[in-house]
Amino acid sequence: MFRKILIANRGEIACRIMRTARRLNVATVAVYSEADASALHVEMADEAVLLGPAPAAQSYLAIDKVIAAAVATGAEAIHPGYGFLSENARFAEACAKMGIAFIGPPASAIHAMGSKSESKKLMEAAGVPLVPGYHGAEQADSHLIAEAMKIGFPVLIKASAGGGGKGMRIVLEERELLPAIEGARREAKSAFGDERLLIEKYLERPRHVEVQVFADSLGEAVYIHDRDCSIQRRHQKVIEEAPAPGLSDDTRRRMGEAAVAAAKAVGYVGAGTVEFLYAERQFYFIEMNTRLQVEHPVTEMIAGIDLVEWQLRVAAGEPLPERQAELQRYGHAMEVRLYAEDPAKGFLPATGRIAHLAWPANAPQIRIDSGVRAGDRISTFYDPMIAKVIAWGEDRAIAAQRLRRALQETELAGLATNAGFLIEVLGHPAFLKAEIDTGFIERHRAELFPASGTGGEATPDRALALAAIFAVLKDGAASKAKAAAGADPHSPWAATNGWRVFGDGGASVLLRDAAGKRREARIAFSGPRWSIAVDDGAPLSLTGPALDGNALTAGTDHGRLRLTAIEADGTVTLIERGKSWRIGRVDILAEAEAATEGHGHLASPMPGTVVRVMAAAGDAVKRGQPLMVVEAMKMEHTIAAHADGVVKAVKFRAGDAVAEGVELISFEAGS
Repeated sequence: MFRKILIANRGEIACRIMRTARRLNVATVAVYSEADASALHVEMADEAVLLGPAPAAQSYLAIDKVIAAAVATGAEAIHPGYGFLSENARFAEACAKMGIAFIGPPASAIHAMGSKSESKKLMEAAGVPLVPGYHGAEQADSHLIAEAMKIGFPVLIKASAGGGGKGMRIVLEERELLPAIEGARREAKSAFGDERLLIEKYLERPRHVEVQVFADSLGEAVYIHDRDCSIQRRHQKVIEEAPAPGLSDDTRRRMGEAAVAAAKAVGYVGAGTVEFLYAERQFYFIEMNTRLQVEHPVTEMIAGIDLVEWQLRVAAGEPLPERQAELQRYGHAMEVRLYAEDPAKGFLPATGRIAHLAWPANAPQIRIDSGVRAGDRISTFYDPMIAKVIAWGEDRAIAAQRLRRALQETELAGLATNAGFLIEVLGHPAFLKAEIDTGFIERHRAELFPASGTGGEATPDRALALAAIFAVLKDGAASKAKAAAGADPHSPWAATNGWRVFGDGGASVLLRDAAGKRREARIAFSGPRWSIAVDDGAPLSLTGPALDGNALTAGTDHGRLRLTAIEADGTVTLIERGKSWRIGRVDILAEAEAATEGHGHLASPMPGTVVRVMAAAGDAVKRGQPLMVVEAMKMEHTIAAHADGVVKAVKFRAGDAVAEGVELISFEAGS
């Protein structure tokens, strides 16, 4: 076993590796960028080395800097985690050259599986089933279009290198082909430095099933069960579970044996994942990820093993801890990826400070893998995943129930998250019946996106009323504290109970809902009874509302209400059973500026880089017409005209960096 390892990654995976290393008495070295100077993984490590500025290319992806850090600290091995350099053959070669163990497969296996095109040729030779498609070297637009026409629509265009949904487009008809090829190529080059593409037949309702494989340097290889990762958004996994529901024992065995054959075909060593599409009782090889996967905890929970420990032992030259016949399976495990993103805005990544974060207490069979704490910032430089929340159960239904409850008991404020969306998926009748495939989210969009106030949809009046109560109680507590510190703590001017000389008291609070619309909440007090009406809506009646720290409580006609309320940067976040609403408090003095908000300009949805401009000053455009493409977090976002009109000015060119909310295009809507 190694005495000291360097972890060339960040966030939850770095923290997770450190926990296993600590249990095995292995010292750890963290590397970090300037943006991560106070990150949790830096705090947890025995030693830490600064690599450079925030951009990954200047820090986490700088091979020479990572190797130098390992040499300087005396680390015997480097664990790359997942992402960054984990599937970089040149990095594995650099480690070998310096006599440092790379905790991953040999460079030759990374090379072989790093190209989707080349890997499919190898798999075909090994007898692993493939989806019909084109995986050739000729990359001219005309050739790719011709190959797509041969395959027949719908087709899937994919980046030959990499994964995670980047550089991927579904094409339904011929006129969409060229724009899809151009967009996928740009995204692939930006994300992976490789613009080569492949084309496959797009299966209409497939499931995404993968097999965990593990091989040692002595020639042994095993498959450690299977996982279903079909619940995806933008081709990226959201919910994973193990084992994959509904597969026969024979299918599991054949899929596992095919995965082992794939690993042996490239002389694999270490942990890897072989991914398949499963449709109409047939499975087809997609790709092999030559690293530990984000979803590895569900395999660990049903197999009763620690895959990171297996990685360390195998990289140190030890044999596999268990052979195929010894591997057992226990119950069912399910994992969600809790992201800082806005589901109502197309899962657009969110940035900002985590103002409040509390995980469920006393939750049996729940595991939280996270690399952030309250006060940390989610930036544009790295993946916006906040945590993986994993649950184990004796069967699938129990695992889903435990996981949903854990999310309902999680509190997070300061930025948009997908928590409410995940709760909806986990409780959806079709999901509970295991009626799942990669199109699940789109097919059930209407039921999965109820008004939660986290995006551009209307915020419920009830949430606005509760935010108003919170504002009155908080401001009242502040006034009372100020009065208590003054000369007359019993002054009637410091009263916070709405008392008036004649009649009942009242208050008015101006708020802004998730769609940016100004709303007025009017509160009437009658003893302990509060009545809150939003605009002209029906009033909400509560008894004795009180604020104790972040806990807002009140009596209702149906029992006791309790929720968490957090205010940060002028925004009130209400959290109730895992779902949240973000509501702004209106600054009256800024209303003149807000009156023109959303008219006459098109703004960047988040910090990023302009990669394409499709409009010029003077152009007459139609509603929905693409005008500019902005890349953020290695995903492209199209800025389109919100109405018919004329482009007055284009403020940026391709290659320019843009801030969130900055005006990109000045636009005059037609009459």
